[in-house]
Amino acid sequence: MKQSASAPKKPAAAKPAAKPAAKAASKPAAKPAAAKPAAKPAASKPAAKTAAAKPATKASAAKPAAAKPVAAKAAPRRAPALATPSDLSKNATRDLSAALNRLLADVFALYLKTKNFHWHVSGPHFRDYHLLLDDHATEIFAMTDAIAERNRKIGGNTIRSIGHIARLKRILDNDAEFVQPLDMLAELQEDNKALTSYMREVHDLCDEYHDIATASLIENWIDETEQRTWFLFETSRRGDSTGH
Repeated sequence: MKQSASAPKKPAAAKPAAKPAAKAASKPAAKPAAAKPAAKPAASKPAAKTAAAKPATKASAAKPAAAKPVAAKAAPRRAPALATPSDLSKNATRDLSAALNRLLADVFALYLKTKNFHWHVSGPHFRDYHLLLDDHATEIFAMTDAIAERNRKIGGNTIRSIGHIARLKRILDNDAEFVQPLDMLAELQEDNKALTSYMREVHDLCDEYHDIATASLIENWIDETEQRTWFLFETSRRGDSTGH
């Protein structure tokens, strides 16, 4: 009986053999833990590449800054662009340009005053005065571009702004809220006479410098201005019972 009882105890001796198996099973579990440090260097490599790429972008951003001096060099080329060639002397260009600019300022001032009276005229002769002043304003305004362009042709510069006109003009403004129609005509008559006188002065200057082209234009404008003076005089005459 003792032998039979000890016979089944042999399988129980196999239990210590299972312990090494458990230890062996625990060893592979440690291998994945060892793989974690290997992943960190792999992740750090792309980070190093992107960090190295940043200086490259700074270098490319600096390239447009190097192109700025090229644009600055092109600016001085515009400076002599208004130096229109002319056979007239420098003194002739200087004096004629100044005279034409002052004349142009007077013409602009007379144009605006004529339009002012054209807009604000009233009374029983409204239609006649309104149309007459509109015709005169159109004729006066047609002079402005020709004067300015003639100035540029001889190598001068011309009017650039309303303020420029205000500084040069001799024709006086009339900002009154109401002006009698006949007073409007009388005032414009005197202004046109004054403009004729100014143009004769410029014509004399043209003769001095042998500027035949400008003189020929002024001769036509004097004739037109004298006609406006004539019309304004006749229109503003007070008639009697016979109409004269």
